[in-house]
Amino acid sequence: MTAAQHALTAQASDAAIDTACRMLRLPTMRAQAADTIARAEREGLSYAGFLAELLMAECEDRDRHRAERRIRAAHFPREKSLRDFDYGANPNVDPAVIHNLATCDWIAKGYPLCLIGDSGTDKSHLLIALGTQAAMAGHRVRYTTAAALVNELVEAADDKQLGKTIARYGRVDLLEIDEFGYLELGRRSAEMLFQVLTEREEKNSIAIASNEAFTGWSKTFTDPRLCAAIIDRLTFNATLTETGTESYRLARTRANKANGTKYSPSPVHRGRPESPG
Repeated sequence: MTAAQHALTAQASDAAIDTACRMLRLPTMRAQAADTIARAEREGLSYAGFLAELLMAECEDRDRHRAERRIRAAHFPREKSLRDFDYGANPNVDPAVIHNLATCDWIAKGYPLCLIGDSGTDKSHLLIALGTQAAMAGHRVRYTTAAALVNELVEAADDKQLGKTIARYGRVDLLEIDEFGYLELGRRSAEMLFQVLTEREEKNSIAIASNEAFTGWSKTFTDPRLCAAIIDRLTFNATLTETGTESYRLARTRANKANGTKYSPSPVHRGRPESPG
C-alpha cells in the first residue's frame, strides 16, 4: 500500500467515524475520537481499551448533562453547595446528620425532612444544597416556596387543573418547600396544600424549611385538625434538624462591620455528588 493510499484510508476512516457518531448521536465520542486514537497508538492501547475510553467518556458526559438538566428543572433560586456550609458559624447543625442526608438514602425511602430555625440560620442554604445533591445523584427534584406553591394551586383550581397540578407535584422524587409557615393560609389554600402532602405520603420525599416551631404552625393553618394532620404527615419517619435562633447572616454582617470589611460569599462549587463522608 502506498503512502497516498494509506493517507486516503485514514482520511476515509476519520470521515466514517465522524458520520457514524453524528448519526448515532455520540457527540463526546466524535469530539474525542482523534485524540483518543492518537493516544491509543502512542501508548499501545488494546482495541478493547481504546473502545472503553471512548464509551466511558460518552457515558460520563451524558451523566453530567442529565444532572445539569435535573438541576435546572428543580428551579432553585440560586446556587448553594454543602461544601460552602459553615458549621462553625452554625453550631446547632450536626455535620454527621447533614452528611447522612447527603447520601440521599432518605429520598430513596420516601422519608421527610424538616429544617426548623429562625430567619438567617441558613435553612434555605441547606435545603437548596441538599436538593442539588439529590439532583446530581439522579433524583427528580422540585423546589418552591410555600406561597408560590399555594398560588399555583389556587390558579390551577380556578382553571379546573388542580388534579393535574397535584399529580405533577406528586411525581417528583423530592419536593422542597421553603418558607413554610411564614404566611397565614385560608382554609381552602391549606386544604389544597394538604392534598399535595397526602399525594406524596410515604411514597416520595418532601423537605420543608420553616422559621416556626411546630407549636407555632397554628398561625399558618388555623384549623387545628388540619394543622395536626399536616404536622403528622411531615414528621412521620422524618429527620428533624433545628438550625437555631441566632442569625448567621446578621452575625457575619456585624463581624464584618466591626472589622471594616464587606461580606463576600464563598464560591459555589459544582461537579459530581459530594462525598457523604
